[in-house]
Amino acid sequence: MPDTLDDRPDPIRATDDEARALARRLIAGARFGALGVIDPETGFPAVTRIALGAGPEGGLWTLVSGLSAHSRALRADPRAGLLVGEPGPKGDPLTHPRLSLQVEARPLTRDDPRFDAARTRWLTDHPKAKLYIDLPDFFFVEFILLGGSLNGGFARAYRLGPADLAP
Repeated sequence: MPDTLDDRPDPIRATDDEARALARRLIAGARFGALGVIDPETGFPAVTRIALGAGPEGGLWTLVSGLSAHSRALRADPRAGLLVGEPGPKGDPLTHPRLSLQVEARPLTRDDPRFDAARTRWLTDHPKAKLYIDLPDFFFVEFILLGGSLNGGFARAYRLGPADLAP
C-alpha cells in the first residue's frame, strides 16, 4: 500500500480513439458550460455559466456582454478554463463524462468577415438570443482548444492535446 499520495500510480490512461471520440461529442453537444477566468482586479479565479455553440466553421464559441465580469477578465487575460458535460438524470453526478478544457479566448469584432456567419449560426442554435444579439456591447468569443482533461466516468481519466480535441 502506498505511504503517501505521491506514491500512488498515475490514474491517467493512455489517450485512445474512444476517449477522443467522447471528448469531441462532449464539445459538439455543449450548449452551456462553466467558464473559469482570473479576475483582473483581485487575481482570484472566478467561475460563471455561459452559453456555448459552434462558430461558422465549427469549434466552440460563446456570445457575451462586454459589461460582464468574465468578458472583462478575458480581455485582460485570454487564458481560461471551460468545463462541459452535464450529469444524466440518474445516478451519481461524478460518474457521468465531463471535459475540463484549457482554452484561449479570441474575441470576434463586428467588422470581422466571419461576424455575419457567426450571428446566423448562433441564432439557429440559440433563437432566444435574438433579444440581445444586436445590442452594441455583445460580441462573440472563439475558444481555441489548447488541451483538456477528460473524465469519462469511474476510472476513465485522460489528458488530451489540441489534435485530440479537433473534429
